[in-house]
Amino acid sequence: MSDLFEYHSGTTPLIVNMPHSGTLVPDAIFGRFSNAGKMLPDTDWHIPRLYSFVKDMGASVLSAKYSRYVVDLNRPPDNKELYDDEVSTGLVPRTLFDGSSLYADQEPFTDEDIKQRVETYWRPYHNKLTEIIAELKETHGYALLYDAHSIASRVPNLFKGKLPDLNLGTANAESCAPEIGYAIAEVIRSGDFSSTINGRFVGGYITRYYGKPEKNAHAVQMEIAQSTYMDEEDETYQYNEEKADKLILKLREVISVYLEALDQGGKTNGKPAQSEDSE
Repeated sequence: MSDLFEYHSGTTPLIVNMPHSGTLVPDAIFGRFSNAGKMLPDTDWHIPRLYSFVKDMGASVLSAKYSRYVVDLNRPPDNKELYDDEVSTGLVPRTLFDGSSLYADQEPFTDEDIKQRVETYWRPYHNKLTEIIAELKETHGYALLYDAHSIASRVPNLFKGKLPDLNLGTANAESCAPEIGYAIAEVIRSGDFSSTINGRFVGGYITRYYGKPEKNAHAVQMEIAQSTYMDEEDETYQYNEEKADKLILKLREVISVYLEALDQGGKTNGKPAQSEDSE
């Protein structure tokens, strides 16, 4: 078992990836965090628990053990901006989502520190993810990557108002076959949850880098508002089973249609999901 991630090998072409669920931070780094930073507020809380059902559906699961504050696995190693003209915390964050300082120090790390974190934490994780996708393609003919995320429903520094419950990103219809985006969009538009497709979150580095439909690798990102399964007003980040059970029913539908959207050969013949909000 790796010290950097947990991995479960499944039986289908699907890999559910959880890059921001980790909470470990080396003592030498954690000790320099601000009091607010030590609460790890921007963690994708409880995502492994929320998606625990996918193992029974035959999915492989990869989840990070270390916090995004050590290095953000969903950012490119050169730290190139993913979202033009929007606030981003970067490859190695200096600030929290609310704009306050992550560190108590004025100069918490150097360029050499960043390189070391990339080599120690970022690269091994991505090497493993690359290996998994290659194995899925070899076994099944194609791979389906589902990048699982969550975020507080209100983060004024990042977006206005309240985030929709379910935020599907397909890199503006470029990271997966058209019928995959269409099928998932149809599911999240139905029911009681508000949704958006390629809205504030179109997909981060992982979705954009690994989603290559022309090479039989498809990727989507699902960003979930934490109000759908947590008590957000509680600063201890408590999991709310009643809320979560309702959400899980919808997520099961999403995973099911993802697995079934392509025929067994991984061929495509559908229509694309357009960017659209449904609130």
